[in-house]
Amino acid sequence: MIFSFLFKSKKNQTKLKKKTSPKSLSIAKKRASVSKAKKKPKEELIGKITHFFPRVSAGVIKLKKSLSLGDTIHIKGHTSDFIQKVSSLQINNKPVKRAEKGKLVGVLVKERVRRNDKVYKIKEK
Repeated sequence: MIFSFLFKSKKNQTKLKKKTSPKSLSIAKKRASVSKAKKKPKEELIGKITHFFPRVSAGVIKLKKSLSLGDTIHIKGHTSDFIQKVSSLQINNKPVKRAEKGKLVGVLVKERVRRNDKVYKIKEK
């Protein structure tokens, strides 16, 4: 037949078994235990960026939940993704220690942020 290579019988095919050494098994177990140990911290959506001031590197956040000075936040967007602590928090150019839901707050950021980037609060255990 001309097309006999398309219709190979299963009798001619042999299965290859890969041998694993005990050393490679122990390495695989160690990698599995390390990956289980690293868990992502729990994050809660608290708002989104509405504006960015590049000269002072500050972002404006419209809050959906409260935010305090010293909280750890995760800002994530299309091009930005970083974690930082809140070192400066302002409402109407006045420093505050805590901001409640519905407020527009200014926060110093370490990287550029863009409009509609999501802001998450990292819950510490």
